[in-house]
Amino acid sequence: MSSGLRVLTIGHSNHSFDDFARLLQQHGVTALADVRSAPFSRFVPQYNRNALQDGLTERGIRYVFLGRELGARTDDRTCYVDGRVQYSRLAKTTAFEAGIDRVMKGARGERIAIMCAEKDPLDCHRTLLVAQALVNHGVAVDHILADGRLEPHHDALLRLLDVWDLRADLFRSDDELIAEALGRQEQRIAYVDRSLLPATAESEPA
Repeated sequence: MSSGLRVLTIGHSNHSFDDFARLLQQHGVTALADVRSAPFSRFVPQYNRNALQDGLTERGIRYVFLGRELGARTDDRTCYVDGRVQYSRLAKTTAFEAGIDRVMKGARGERIAIMCAEKDPLDCHRTLLVAQALVNHGVAVDHILADGRLEPHHDALLRLLDVWDLRADLFRSDDELIAEALGRQEQRIAYVDRSLLPATAESEPA
């Protein structure tokens, strides 16, 4: 069931701040929700939390940090299996649900973009975890691509099927194929805490 709400996502990638701000303004963004667990970067310091907040404020865009609630590197050890975050477990935590609720409440009065680091939405938990949760709550999600185009979330999922070369057949529905593609992509990108790896795995050569 549709909630009537719409949310955007964006990755800061290696954009200059001016180019990043133009992308936000192009799509009428009035508030940015930062879902990075660690809102700092040595390589693109313009996206360090304080610098980012100051730059956005100068352009009339509100900033909120939701990395504790919606970040991919949770401190909740129950969300890890063999050192790897499990998105299905993380999505059920009280903190994550509270973060989703804050985004949905905010989207009633603001045009919100959820921001993380990765250029391609398919390479980021903002799509596989956060956007999926919002869609499950009836929120329409579009991804702002680096060239300024909007990619509807469903189109991104169809592109993910191509990434994993999954095709519809007689025995599996599109939803089943998408679920498999999401699982494979999660296995590829989900955060791994090496301190939680089994001793045998940690000692194996890279």
